[in-house]
Amino acid sequence: MSTKDYVEKDYYKVLGVPKDASTAEIKKAYRKLAREFHPDANKGDAKAEERFKEISEANDVLSDPARRKEYDEARSLFAGGFRGGAGGAGGAGFGFDLGDLFNGPQGGGSGSGSGGFGGGIGDVFGGLFNRGGRQAPRRGADVESEVTLDFDEAVDGVTVPIRMTSQAPCKPCSGTGARAGTTPRVCPTCVGSGHVSRGQGAFALSDPCRDCKGRGLIVDDPCEVCHGSGRATSARTMQVRIPAGVQDGQRIRLKGKGAQGERGGQPGDLYITVNVHPHPVFGRKGDNLTVTVPVTFPEAALGGTIEVPTLGGPPVKLKLPAGTANGRTLRARGKGATRKDGTRGDLLVTVEVVVPHQLDAEALAALEQYREATASDDPRAALFKAAEGA
Repeated sequence: MSTKDYVEKDYYKVLGVPKDASTAEIKKAYRKLAREFHPDANKGDAKAEERFKEISEANDVLSDPARRKEYDEARSLFAGGFRGGAGGAGGAGFGFDLGDLFNGPQGGGSGSGSGGFGGGIGDVFGGLFNRGGRQAPRRGADVESEVTLDFDEAVDGVTVPIRMTSQAPCKPCSGTGARAGTTPRVCPTCVGSGHVSRGQGAFALSDPCRDCKGRGLIVDDPCEVCHGSGRATSARTMQVRIPAGVQDGQRIRLKGKGAQGERGGQPGDLYITVNVHPHPVFGRKGDNLTVTVPVTFPEAALGGTIEVPTLGGPPVKLKLPAGTANGRTLRARGKGATRKDGTRGDLLVTVEVVVPHQLDAEALAALEQYREATASDDPRAALFKAAEGA
Protein backbone atom coordinates (compact mmCIF):
# COMPACT_ATOMS: atom_id res chain seq x y z
CA MET A 1 0.00 0.00 0.00
CA SER A 2 1.41 3.43 -0.92
CA THR A 3 1.51 6.41 1.42
CA LYS A 4 -1.08 8.17 -0.73
CA ASP A 5 -3.44 5.18 -0.73
CA TYR A 6 -3.18 4.75 3.03
CA VAL A 7 -4.04 8.39 3.73
CA GLU A 8 -6.85 8.62 1.19
CA LYS A 9 -8.67 5.52 2.43
CA ASP A 10 -11.62 6.53 4.62
CA TYR A 11 -11.88 3.70 7.13
CA TYR A 12 -14.67 5.50 9.00
CA LYS A 13 -16.77 5.49 5.83
CA VAL A 14 -15.98 1.80 5.28
CA LEU A 15 -17.46 0.93 8.69
CA GLY A 16 -20.21 3.57 8.44
CA VAL A 17 -19.29 5.34 11.69
CA PRO A 18 -18.53 9.02 12.45
CA LYS A 19 -14.93 10.15 13.02
CA ASP A 20 -15.60 10.64 16.73
CA ALA A 21 -17.08 7.15 17.14
CA SER A 22 -16.21 5.35 20.37
CA THR A 23 -14.39 2.02 20.46
CA ALA A 24 -17.68 0.29 21.32
CA GLU A 25 -19.43 1.88 18.30
CA ILE A 26 -16.60 0.80 15.99
CA LYS A 27 -16.73 -2.75 17.37
CA LYS A 28 -20.52 -2.92 16.95
CA ALA A 29 -20.36 -1.65 13.36
CA TYR A 30 -17.58 -4.07 12.46
CA ARG A 31 -19.35 -7.10 13.90
CA LYS A 32 -22.55 -6.24 12.05
CA LEU A 33 -20.80 -5.80 8.69
CA ALA A 34 -18.54 -8.82 9.22
CA ARG A 35 -21.57 -11.07 9.70
CA GLU A 36 -23.22 -9.66 6.57
CA PHE A 37 -20.21 -10.02 4.27
CA HIS A 38 -18.47 -13.03 5.84
CA PRO A 39 -17.24 -15.49 3.15
CA ASP A 40 -19.05 -18.35 4.89
CA ALA A 41 -22.36 -16.50 4.40
CA ASN A 42 -21.60 -15.49 0.79
CA LYS A 43 -20.21 -18.58 -0.90
CA GLY A 44 -18.60 -17.74 -4.25
CA ASP A 45 -19.38 -14.02 -4.02
CA ALA A 46 -16.12 -12.25 -4.94
CA LYS A 47 -17.52 -8.79 -4.20
CA ALA A 48 -18.61 -9.83 -0.70
CA GLU A 49 -15.18 -11.34 -0.07
CA GLU A 50 -13.46 -8.12 -1.17
CA ARG A 51 -15.83 -6.09 1.02
CA PHE A 52 -15.03 -8.39 3.96
CA LYS A 53 -11.29 -7.74 3.45
CA GLU A 54 -11.93 -3.99 3.35
CA ILE A 55 -14.01 -4.12 6.55
CA SER A 56 -11.34 -6.19 8.33
CA GLU A 57 -8.61 -3.76 7.26
CA ALA A 58 -10.61 -0.78 8.55
CA ASN A 59 -11.30 -2.48 11.88
CA ASP A 60 -7.64 -3.48 12.21
CA VAL A 61 -6.67 0.22 12.19
CA LEU A 62 -9.59 1.88 14.01
CA SER A 63 -9.90 -0.68 16.83
CA ASP A 64 -6.27 -0.09 17.86
CA PRO A 65 -6.07 3.30 19.69
CA ALA A 66 -2.41 3.87 18.72
CA ARG A 67 -2.89 3.02 15.03
CA ARG A 68 -6.11 5.04 14.91
CA LYS A 69 -4.34 8.10 16.31
CA GLU A 70 -1.56 7.81 13.73
CA TYR A 71 -4.09 7.34 10.93
CA ASP A 72 -6.09 10.41 12.03
CA GLU A 73 -2.89 12.47 12.26
CA ALA A 74 -1.83 11.40 8.79
CA ARG A 75 -5.22 12.25 7.24
CA SER A 76 -5.29 15.59 9.04
CA LEU A 77 -1.78 16.47 7.84
CA PHE A 78 -2.58 15.75 4.21
CA ALA A 79 -6.28 16.65 4.21
CA GLY A 80 -5.70 19.10 1.36
CA GLY A 81 -3.88 16.64 -0.82
CA PHE A 82 -0.18 16.16 -1.57
CA ARG A 83 0.74 19.57 -2.96
CA GLY A 84 3.79 21.75 -2.65
CA GLY A 85 4.92 25.08 -4.00
CA ALA A 86 8.10 26.23 -5.66
CA GLY A 87 10.95 27.19 -3.43
CA GLY A 88 14.62 27.87 -3.27
CA ALA A 89 16.61 30.76 -4.61
CA GLY A 90 15.48 32.21 -7.89
CA GLY A 91 12.19 30.35 -7.65
CA ALA A 92 13.75 27.05 -8.68
CA GLY A 93 11.72 24.03 -7.71
CA PHE A 94 12.98 21.44 -5.27
CA GLY A 95 11.99 17.79 -5.08
CA PHE A 96 12.30 15.14 -2.40
CA ASP A 97 10.60 11.91 -1.41
CA LEU A 98 8.14 11.66 1.50
CA GLY A 99 10.46 9.06 2.97
CA ASP A 100 12.93 11.87 3.65
CA LEU A 101 10.29 13.56 5.81
CA PHE A 102 9.22 10.52 7.77
CA ASN A 103 12.35 8.38 7.98
CA GLY A 104 15.10 10.99 8.20
CA PRO A 105 18.29 11.02 6.08
CA GLN A 106 18.74 8.01 3.85
CA GLY A 107 22.44 8.26 3.69
CA GLY A 108 24.65 10.50 1.65
CA GLY A 109 23.16 13.61 3.26
CA SER A 110 24.93 16.14 5.35
CA GLY A 111 22.46 16.17 8.23
CA SER A 112 22.71 14.08 11.35
CA GLY A 113 20.09 12.60 13.67
CA SER A 114 16.71 11.25 12.78
CA GLY A 115 15.30 14.43 11.23
CA GLY A 116 11.85 14.70 9.71
CA PHE A 117 8.65 14.31 11.63
CA GLY A 118 9.54 11.11 13.46
CA GLY A 119 7.28 9.50 16.07
CA GLY A 120 3.59 8.95 15.32
CA ILE A 121 3.27 10.07 11.67
CA GLY A 122 6.62 8.60 10.71
CA ASP A 123 5.58 5.26 12.13
CA VAL A 124 2.51 5.20 9.89
CA PHE A 125 4.45 5.61 6.66
CA GLY A 126 7.74 4.14 7.78
CA GLY A 127 5.92 0.91 8.65
CA LEU A 128 4.73 0.45 5.06
CA PHE A 129 8.18 0.35 3.49
CA ASN A 130 11.61 -0.22 4.94
CA ARG A 131 14.55 2.08 4.41
CA GLY A 132 15.63 0.22 1.28
CA GLY A 133 12.23 0.76 -0.36
CA ARG A 134 11.28 -2.89 -0.03
CA GLN A 135 7.90 -3.76 1.39
CA ALA A 136 8.17 -4.48 5.09
CA PRO A 137 6.56 -7.41 6.94
CA ARG A 138 2.92 -6.79 7.75
CA ARG A 139 1.12 -7.97 10.87
CA GLY A 140 -1.91 -10.18 10.34
CA ALA A 141 -5.40 -8.87 11.00
CA ASP A 142 -7.18 -9.42 14.30
CA VAL A 143 -10.09 -11.85 14.12
CA GLU A 144 -13.38 -11.57 16.02
CA SER A 145 -15.45 -14.57 17.06
CA GLU A 146 -18.26 -15.44 19.48
CA VAL A 147 -19.08 -18.42 21.65
CA THR A 148 -22.24 -19.22 23.61
CA LEU A 149 -21.94 -21.20 26.86
CA ASP A 150 -24.29 -22.75 29.35
CA PHE A 151 -24.31 -21.16 32.81
CA ASP A 152 -22.38 -23.99 34.48
CA GLU A 153 -19.78 -24.05 31.66
CA ALA A 154 -19.05 -20.37 32.26
CA VAL A 155 -18.70 -20.97 36.01
CA ASP A 156 -16.41 -24.01 35.76
CA GLY A 157 -14.61 -23.34 32.45
CA VAL A 158 -14.80 -25.40 29.28
CA THR A 159 -12.89 -26.19 26.07
CA VAL A 160 -14.90 -25.38 22.93
CA PRO A 161 -14.23 -25.67 19.18
CA ILE A 162 -14.20 -22.34 17.35
CA ARG A 163 -14.29 -22.11 13.56
CA MET A 164 -12.26 -19.22 12.17
CA THR A 165 -12.22 -17.75 8.67
CA SER A 166 -9.39 -15.36 7.82
CA GLN A 167 -6.88 -14.43 5.15
CA ALA A 168 -3.71 -16.54 4.97
CA PRO A 169 -0.98 -17.39 2.43
CA CYS A 170 -2.43 -19.48 -0.39
CA LYS A 171 -1.40 -23.10 0.21
CA PRO A 172 -1.23 -24.35 -3.42
CA CYS A 173 1.28 -21.64 -4.36
CA SER A 174 2.81 -21.15 -0.88
CA GLY A 175 1.88 -17.48 -1.01
CA THR A 176 3.85 -16.67 -4.18
CA GLY A 177 0.76 -16.21 -6.36
CA ALA A 178 2.34 -18.32 -9.11
CA ARG A 179 1.13 -21.69 -10.38
CA ALA A 180 2.88 -24.69 -8.83
CA GLY A 181 6.20 -25.33 -10.58
CA THR A 182 6.67 -21.68 -11.55
CA THR A 183 8.00 -18.63 -9.74
CA PRO A 184 7.20 -14.93 -10.00
CA ARG A 185 9.81 -12.51 -11.35
CA VAL A 186 10.95 -9.19 -10.01
CA CYS A 187 9.00 -6.31 -11.54
CA PRO A 188 11.36 -4.40 -13.90
CA THR A 189 9.38 -1.17 -13.48
CA CYS A 190 9.71 -0.73 -9.69
CA VAL A 191 12.67 -3.14 -9.29
CA GLY A 192 10.79 -5.08 -6.63
CA SER A 193 9.85 -2.14 -4.38
CA GLY A 194 6.14 -2.24 -5.29
CA HIS A 195 5.96 1.52 -5.77
CA VAL A 196 7.16 4.20 -8.16
CA SER A 197 7.81 7.88 -7.59
CA ARG A 198 6.39 10.75 -9.61
CA GLY A 199 6.98 14.45 -9.27
CA GLN A 200 4.18 16.82 -8.26
CA GLY A 201 5.26 20.31 -7.35
CA ALA A 202 7.76 20.20 -4.52
CA PHE A 203 7.05 16.56 -3.63
CA ALA A 204 7.91 13.23 -5.13
CA LEU A 205 4.86 11.07 -4.52
CA SER A 206 4.97 7.32 -4.06
CA ASP A 207 2.28 5.35 -5.89
CA PRO A 208 1.72 1.61 -6.28
CA CYS A 209 3.42 0.23 -9.33
CA ARG A 210 0.76 -0.37 -11.98
CA ASP A 211 2.60 -3.26 -13.56
CA CYS A 212 2.85 -5.40 -10.41
CA LYS A 213 -0.05 -3.76 -8.48
CA GLY A 214 2.23 -2.94 -5.57
CA ARG A 215 3.57 -6.45 -4.94
CA GLY A 216 7.04 -5.93 -6.39
CA LEU A 217 6.67 -9.20 -8.31
CA ILE A 218 5.03 -10.12 -11.59
CA VAL A 219 3.25 -13.44 -11.91
CA ASP A 220 3.20 -14.64 -15.51
CA ASP A 221 1.34 -17.88 -14.75
CA PRO A 222 -1.03 -17.16 -11.83
CA CYS A 223 -2.23 -19.70 -9.30
CA GLU A 224 -5.73 -21.00 -10.05
CA VAL A 225 -6.81 -20.64 -6.42
CA CYS A 226 -5.69 -17.11 -5.48
CA HIS A 227 -5.45 -15.77 -9.06
CA GLY A 228 -1.99 -14.38 -8.41
CA SER A 229 -2.66 -12.51 -5.15
CA GLY A 230 -0.83 -15.00 -2.94
CA ARG A 231 -3.60 -14.78 -0.35
CA ALA A 232 -6.66 -16.96 0.11
CA THR A 233 -9.50 -17.37 2.59
CA SER A 234 -8.55 -19.97 5.15
CA ALA A 235 -10.98 -21.80 7.43
CA ARG A 236 -9.78 -23.69 10.48
CA THR A 237 -11.18 -25.03 13.72
CA MET A 238 -9.39 -24.35 17.00
CA GLN A 239 -9.92 -25.89 20.41
CA VAL A 240 -10.07 -22.93 22.78
CA ARG A 241 -10.06 -23.12 26.55
CA ILE A 242 -12.55 -20.71 28.09
CA PRO A 243 -11.36 -19.96 31.64
CA ALA A 244 -13.53 -20.66 34.66
CA GLY A 245 -15.52 -17.71 35.98
CA VAL A 246 -15.98 -15.97 32.63
CA GLN A 247 -18.98 -13.62 32.56
CA ASP A 248 -21.62 -12.81 29.97
CA GLY A 249 -20.33 -10.24 27.47
CA GLN A 250 -16.68 -10.70 28.46
CA ARG A 251 -14.09 -10.41 25.65
CA ILE A 252 -11.14 -12.78 25.71
CA ARG A 253 -7.93 -12.08 23.78
CA LEU A 254 -5.76 -14.91 22.44
CA LYS A 255 -2.47 -13.39 21.30
CA GLY A 256 -1.12 -14.59 17.96
CA LYS A 257 -4.19 -16.71 17.11
CA GLY A 258 -5.63 -14.35 14.47
CA ALA A 259 -4.89 -14.09 10.75
CA GLN A 260 -1.37 -14.89 9.56
CA GLY A 261 0.91 -12.00 8.68
CA GLU A 262 2.34 -11.15 5.28
CA ARG A 263 5.99 -11.28 4.27
CA GLY A 264 7.00 -12.85 7.57
CA GLY A 265 4.91 -10.50 9.73
CA GLN A 266 3.50 -11.53 13.11
CA PRO A 267 -0.01 -13.04 13.21
CA GLY A 268 -2.90 -10.98 14.56
CA ASP A 269 -4.88 -11.74 17.70
CA LEU A 270 -8.13 -13.61 18.21
CA TYR A 271 -10.85 -11.87 20.22
CA ILE A 272 -13.69 -14.04 21.54
CA THR A 273 -16.88 -12.53 22.91
CA VAL A 274 -18.58 -14.85 25.41
CA ASN A 275 -22.37 -15.11 25.66
CA VAL A 276 -23.80 -17.04 28.64
CA HIS A 277 -27.26 -18.61 28.81
CA PRO A 278 -29.14 -17.71 32.03
CA HIS A 279 -29.79 -20.45 34.59
CA PRO A 280 -33.38 -21.21 35.76
CA VAL A 281 -32.33 -21.33 39.44
CA PHE A 282 -28.97 -19.63 39.97
CA GLY A 283 -27.81 -16.10 39.24
CA ARG A 284 -24.41 -14.42 39.20
CA LYS A 285 -23.02 -11.47 41.14
CA GLY A 286 -19.31 -11.14 40.45
CA ASP A 287 -17.56 -14.24 41.82
CA ASN A 288 -20.63 -15.16 43.90
CA LEU A 289 -23.64 -17.18 42.81
CA THR A 290 -27.13 -16.27 43.99
CA VAL A 291 -30.24 -18.33 44.72
CA THR A 292 -33.64 -17.58 46.27
CA VAL A 293 -34.91 -20.23 48.70
CA PRO A 294 -38.54 -20.32 49.94
CA VAL A 295 -39.17 -21.02 53.66
CA THR A 296 -42.38 -21.42 55.68
CA PHE A 297 -43.57 -18.92 58.27
CA PRO A 298 -42.87 -21.31 61.18
CA GLU A 299 -39.30 -21.85 59.87
CA ALA A 300 -38.71 -18.11 59.63
CA ALA A 301 -40.28 -17.42 63.05
CA LEU A 302 -38.89 -20.36 65.03
CA GLY A 303 -35.63 -20.92 63.12
CA GLY A 304 -34.16 -24.25 62.09
CA THR A 305 -31.93 -25.89 59.49
CA ILE A 306 -32.75 -25.74 55.77
CA GLU A 307 -31.24 -27.47 52.72
CA VAL A 308 -30.02 -25.33 49.85
CA PRO A 309 -29.14 -26.56 46.31
CA THR A 310 -25.68 -25.82 44.86
CA LEU A 311 -24.52 -25.64 41.23
CA GLY A 312 -23.25 -29.04 40.17
CA GLY A 313 -22.78 -30.33 43.72
CA PRO A 314 -24.68 -31.81 46.66
CA PRO A 315 -27.04 -29.60 48.71
CA VAL A 316 -25.68 -27.74 51.72
CA LYS A 317 -27.38 -27.19 55.07
CA LEU A 318 -27.69 -23.68 56.47
CA LYS A 319 -28.84 -22.60 59.92
CA LEU A 320 -31.88 -20.31 59.75
CA PRO A 321 -31.93 -18.01 62.82
CA ALA A 322 -35.22 -17.56 64.69
CA GLY A 323 -37.07 -14.44 63.58
CA THR A 324 -35.54 -14.38 60.10
CA ALA A 325 -37.15 -11.62 58.04
CA ASN A 326 -38.26 -12.03 54.45
CA GLY A 327 -35.43 -11.07 52.04
CA ARG A 328 -32.58 -11.79 54.44
CA THR A 329 -29.42 -13.13 52.75
CA LEU A 330 -27.42 -16.05 54.12
CA ARG A 331 -23.99 -17.11 52.85
CA ALA A 332 -22.65 -20.56 51.92
CA ARG A 333 -18.90 -20.06 51.64
CA GLY A 334 -16.92 -21.59 48.79
CA LYS A 335 -19.99 -22.59 46.75
CA GLY A 336 -19.80 -19.79 44.18
CA ALA A 337 -18.00 -19.24 40.85
CA THR A 338 -14.34 -20.13 40.31
CA ARG A 339 -11.91 -17.21 40.53
CA LYS A 340 -8.72 -16.72 38.48
CA ASP A 341 -6.58 -18.00 41.36
CA GLY A 342 -8.59 -21.23 41.59
CA THR A 343 -10.53 -20.33 44.73
CA ARG A 344 -14.31 -20.04 44.67
CA GLY A 345 -16.71 -17.31 45.62
CA ASP A 346 -19.74 -17.80 47.85
CA LEU A 347 -23.36 -18.80 47.33
CA LEU A 348 -25.66 -15.98 48.45
CA VAL A 349 -28.98 -17.40 49.66
CA THR A 350 -31.96 -15.02 49.82
CA VAL A 351 -34.81 -16.14 52.09
CA GLU A 352 -38.34 -15.82 50.74
CA VAL A 353 -41.12 -16.42 53.32
CA VAL A 354 -44.01 -18.24 51.63
CA VAL A 355 -47.56 -17.22 52.57
CA PRO A 356 -50.03 -20.12 52.10
CA HIS A 357 -52.99 -19.44 49.81
CA GLN A 358 -55.28 -22.04 51.41
CA LEU A 359 -55.53 -23.41 54.96
CA ASP A 360 -57.38 -26.44 56.27
CA ALA A 361 -59.61 -26.15 59.34
CA GLU A 362 -56.93 -27.26 61.81
CA ALA A 363 -54.31 -24.82 60.45
CA LEU A 364 -56.87 -22.01 60.32
CA ALA A 365 -57.83 -22.55 63.94
CA ALA A 366 -54.21 -22.58 65.04
CA LEU A 367 -53.54 -19.36 63.15
CA GLU A 368 -56.57 -17.69 64.73
CA GLN A 369 -55.22 -18.64 68.15
CA TYR A 370 -51.86 -17.15 67.19
CA ARG A 371 -53.50 -13.89 66.13
CA GLU A 372 -55.36 -13.62 69.44
CA ALA A 373 -52.15 -14.34 71.35
CA THR A 374 -50.27 -11.56 69.55
CA ALA A 375 -53.11 -9.02 69.29
CA SER A 376 -51.23 -6.56 71.50
CA ASP A 377 -48.24 -6.49 69.15
CA ASP A 378 -48.77 -3.83 66.48
CA PRO A 379 -45.97 -3.96 63.85
CA ARG A 380 -47.12 -0.60 62.44
CA ALA A 381 -46.99 1.35 65.70
CA ALA A 382 -43.44 2.59 65.12
CA LEU A 383 -44.40 3.64 61.57
CA PHE A 384 -47.24 5.91 62.75
CA LYS A 385 -45.14 7.30 65.56
CA ALA A 386 -42.39 8.25 63.16
CA ALA A 387 -44.93 9.79 60.77
CA GLU A 388 -46.46 11.95 63.50
CA GLY A 389 -43.07 13.22 64.62
CA ALA A 390 -41.95 14.10 61.09
